[in-house]
Amino acid sequence: MNSEISETVEAASAGEVAARVSAPPRVTPRAWEVAGLLALIAGACLLPFELSGFRLFQFTQVFVYAIALLGLNILTGYNGQISLGHGAFYGIGAYTAAIMIDRWGVPYGWTVPVAGVLCLVVGFLFGLPALRLEGLYLALATFALALSVPQILKHFDGWTGGSQGIVLSRPAAPLGLPLTADQWLYFLSLGVLLVLFMLGWNLLRGRTGRALVAIRDNPIAAEAMGVNAALYKSLAFGVSAAYTGVAGALSALAIAFVAPDTFNVFLSITFLVGIVIGGLASISGPIFGALFIQFVPNYAQDISKAAPWAIYGIFLIVFMYVMPYGVSGFLRLAWRRLTRATAGTRPK
Repeated sequence: MNSEISETVEAASAGEVAARVSAPPRVTPRAWEVAGLLALIAGACLLPFELSGFRLFQFTQVFVYAIALLGLNILTGYNGQISLGHGAFYGIGAYTAAIMIDRWGVPYGWTVPVAGVLCLVVGFLFGLPALRLEGLYLALATFALALSVPQILKHFDGWTGGSQGIVLSRPAAPLGLPLTADQWLYFLSLGVLLVLFMLGWNLLRGRTGRALVAIRDNPIAAEAMGVNAALYKSLAFGVSAAYTGVAGALSALAIAFVAPDTFNVFLSITFLVGIVIGGLASISGPIFGALFIQFVPNYAQDISKAAPWAIYGIFLIVFMYVMPYGVSGFLRLAWRRLTRATAGTRPK
């Protein structure tokens, strides 16, 4: 009798341990993290009333780039698929918004989600044949996509305006809000950024995120554990393209102009630079990467008008040498060392 009871207790304990191991870890944000995030959001909401229109436009572009970089980070940082063609999805999203507004008279509020859904479908379909490719071969396939999309946009000049592009009018603030067009677009981009970052955080901290990371780290082991690698890879491509398409639509509203040559291969490489500088497989990394690709080229231009890209290259080398894991990785490491140092100096 006693042996049966002990066996039952041991089985229950083993089942409890197995359940704890198999259950996903709950990530509970600390109070200071929540307070810091709320302080950053409050500061961002105060900026439009203190900065000029040009600075507001620059920060609006930072938010737009951050959305695109988070999408690319989901694909490359978390799933390990290298893409050199996300400038194409950015262009598809921008032209979707421009055509809907200019040709069909659709209110601009509908264009952003439609651009995201369209790029989700296109990215998912592109990810299906790309399943046979890995590493540099996949990078070359996406590179070809980035090369071909601007030429395709020029071909359908009846819709896209050809090489001349499409000129839009910047949307005014709705409901009679006392905001300029620059301030409204700033708040609109900030709101979309917060929503998409929250969705991305939930996605990557859940079962889907663990599956993406497992495929990146060891695809054979992931498939042995029952992960459908083909489905998750295509899903990563689709979600990544959707984020980039939303960013492109917001960029079309902010700049009020789209042209095929704007979405060239250099834009795709710039996005890749942004996620590496910000930090791969990091939620906060796209913010730092967006700040880099928006402001560093301007600073390089101010330092040397004769050779700005040489200065830009020096900035890249310095960042990669000082922060090999990106800005977010550097800050995370610095915070750990600081907390260890302060914990060691506390009286026992």
